[in-house]
Amino acid sequence: MNLHPEDSEKALSLVLHDGSIYQGYSFGAPGIEGHGEVVFNTSMSGYQEMLTDPSYTGQILVPTYPIQGNYGINERDVESDSIKVSGLVVREHCEFPSNRYSTSTLDQYLKDAAIPGLYGIDTRALTRKIRNSGVMMGLITDRESPEEALALLRSLPSYEDWDLVKNISTKVVYSWSESQGKSITPDRPNIVILDEGVKYNILRLLDKRGANVIIVPSSTSLKDIMELKPDGILLSPGPGNPKYLDDVVETTKGLLGQVPILGICLGHQVVARALGAETYKLKFGHRGGNHPVKDLGTNTVRMTAQNHGYAVNPDTLPEGLSASQINLNDDTIEGLTHDTIPLLTIQYHSEASPGPLENEYIFDRFLSLIDNDT
Repeated sequence: MNLHPEDSEKALSLVLHDGSIYQGYSFGAPGIEGHGEVVFNTSMSGYQEMLTDPSYTGQILVPTYPIQGNYGINERDVESDSIKVSGLVVREHCEFPSNRYSTSTLDQYLKDAAIPGLYGIDTRALTRKIRNSGVMMGLITDRESPEEALALLRSLPSYEDWDLVKNISTKVVYSWSESQGKSITPDRPNIVILDEGVKYNILRLLDKRGANVIIVPSSTSLKDIMELKPDGILLSPGPGNPKYLDDVVETTKGLLGQVPILGICLGHQVVARALGAETYKLKFGHRGGNHPVKDLGTNTVRMTAQNHGYAVNPDTLPEGLSASQINLNDDTIEGLTHDTIPLLTIQYHSEASPGPLENEYIFDRFLSLIDNDT
């Protein structure tokens, strides 16, 4: 484990927008500054999935578990085509991982992607800071002058001011099924996914269940979506403030009622906005694999994987739209249903990666909704 730096390792700091400074040491890509909203995740494993989760675009990730990198990096645990975080802050990183599938270290993985890492700080104290003060912008930097670093940070744009989806959404329409060697056939339901930052495991799980999975840019028009003859529409998870997705909201308005819709995380928020509800920013968000969610229809409680900083305001739900699930930690809305529209939304990540696998049932429920609609 690398907790005590070598003399050759460079000092590095995390500077927060309120002037707080956490000093540690560099790993990953040297000489590169990382700027983003500082957030923490409480999962005990899954660092590679977190790093490649598009929902972390524009953020500096702080895992609360103290040791990261202990099982290395492999070719399977990826959720997109590249690392998406702006930086990684850990207590310790492991230089000599133990895992038969490992092909690289966490340190080298960050180096290859030109992503800065900071280690050697008290990440639990940093987590308490975020919980007490709320998420804020941060800068990973080797600048010796705290005043200079803070001035730079405060001159940079805030996370809430970025339209992050347009930069990470696919630029072309593609078939996940065909990329996995499966032909698109009429006997398989066509699921069209609006890519707002989709994770690969959503695609894997739908493909595993016998669907033709087609991914389209988030900017795709209603006409072009319908020309793909979808049996169901999935609005994917993704990063950033849903207020910037007015174009996706308008497209969703046109889709509602035409085919069954599943909205996951950011997709859930987009569907809510399309039906007239509003969203708001949480103090420090929900990120981890241990969030208890209660299904109000069955009184079932499941542990869920979550990664979001915004939520749907329950006081703004229009007639016909109601909460189907709630978070038992803070009573925030975790799912929506509609009286007349074939619709299913969840705020959490049913595809996990990382996190508990017990929520894959959402995909079965979605496919059943499609079967009942045809």
